[in-house]
Amino acid sequence: MSTKIVETITLECETGNYHSFCPISCVSWLYQKIEDSFFLVVGTKTCGYFLQNALGVMIFAEPRYAMAELEEGDISAHLNDYEELKTLCIRIRKDRDPSVIIWIGTCTTEIIKMDLEGMAPKLEYEIGVPILVARANGLDYAFTQGEDTVLAVMAHRCPDQEFPIGESKETKTKLFPFPLLKEKNLVEYANHPPLVIFGSLPSNLVSQLDTELRRQCIKVSGWLPAQRYADLPSLGDGVYVCGVNPFLSRTATTLIRRKKCELIVAPFPIGPDGTRAWIERICPVFGIEAQSLEEREERIWESLKDYLDLVRGKSVFFMGDNLIEISIARFLIRCGMIVYEIGIPYMDKRYQAAELALLQNTCIRMCMPIPRIVEKPDNSNQIRRMRELQPDLAITGMAHANPLGARGIGTKWSVEFTFAQIHGFANARDVLELVTRPLRRNENLDNLDRTTLVRKNNELYTSTPVK
Repeated sequence: MSTKIVETITLECETGNYHSFCPISCVSWLYQKIEDSFFLVVGTKTCGYFLQNALGVMIFAEPRYAMAELEEGDISAHLNDYEELKTLCIRIRKDRDPSVIIWIGTCTTEIIKMDLEGMAPKLEYEIGVPILVARANGLDYAFTQGEDTVLAVMAHRCPDQEFPIGESKETKTKLFPFPLLKEKNLVEYANHPPLVIFGSLPSNLVSQLDTELRRQCIKVSGWLPAQRYADLPSLGDGVYVCGVNPFLSRTATTLIRRKKCELIVAPFPIGPDGTRAWIERICPVFGIEAQSLEEREERIWESLKDYLDLVRGKSVFFMGDNLIEISIARFLIRCGMIVYEIGIPYMDKRYQAAELALLQNTCIRMCMPIPRIVEKPDNSNQIRRMRELQPDLAITGMAHANPLGARGIGTKWSVEFTFAQIHGFANARDVLELVTRPLRRNENLDNLDRTTLVRKNNELYTSTPVK
């Protein structure tokens, strides 16, 4: 079958159900990122079972999250919700002394119209601890949108950007060309408007991306979320913001409309190609010419040669689960893989415009067909298409991994890419390690089957009596 190179991206939409984790799972990484926070999930026993099994944290570890379990009296409005939550929050303040308490509303609180937003300000005033309300429930498209909801709520609590006396917001954003400023650590920065990066990443990844921008004389004013609630960045007119994750469209909208920030629409720093494009999109905004990025990217690709030889020419199919499918697919195409289809639960074409453009350019550069992109895919239709295409690898949710594996298709849980460190130049190897693991396993099994068959044939030949 001849391969036809398609140079335009077309988006399709089906009517499939959302096969994804519940967004309350965002608690698992956010409570570790925001070190002085406490997350209180308001839901039913089912929510508690999910948290206990999905997060896998023993009670002896005393994690900074808890479950406010709704009982029959709460649902039937026979109990006073405010007093119950007040008792819990006072106990949390006494035992853990958090700087902020974040209530996570679930499906049940939506169905019974529980007024968490109305109770939070009054209770916050009474106990003296900030209380945020995030509706991270199963009505979202994907489980990663739980973080999006929390960050959008947290953006409202960020302080307003202050400007020096006698300096207007207009002059603050028009300092061209930028003189260089030296800080105590002897690093030279361009005198540019504030830059805030939004998206929850581990501290070591934050340091890596800060360092990459520092090499271009760009200073990051802050991250949303910060490690401590008191260190939330200042936002406002004249502040530039840029995201690091594809699933933060709600946060981006809040920063633009409510905080009046300027959004830098860039590809996401996943893979060496994405990281370079992310930096190259930020630099011109501040009148800076990016330096030495091409050489840096080439060194990374050279270090990945052993993985590239393994994945080149292999095919992959994304069923859709966590909203980072476009970025991972783009990186794998750059590695030489063939991507048949990218299923994605939800696509914000404005927020991911730069990522889609980079995907298209990558396909043209690698002489690959642009993959089919299906929003809200129907899994039954996808399985039929997989049966026809027979991909080497399917990146899918946990529900479909074992059935597809039984049909001879290598599988990888998409949730693993969410929890792995995949951002920046240095972590491209981790992405390929996840992708190649099922490919190597299948290859080893094939070799084992062939070895077993040869051994059995030899045994049969030597044991047959000669007439």
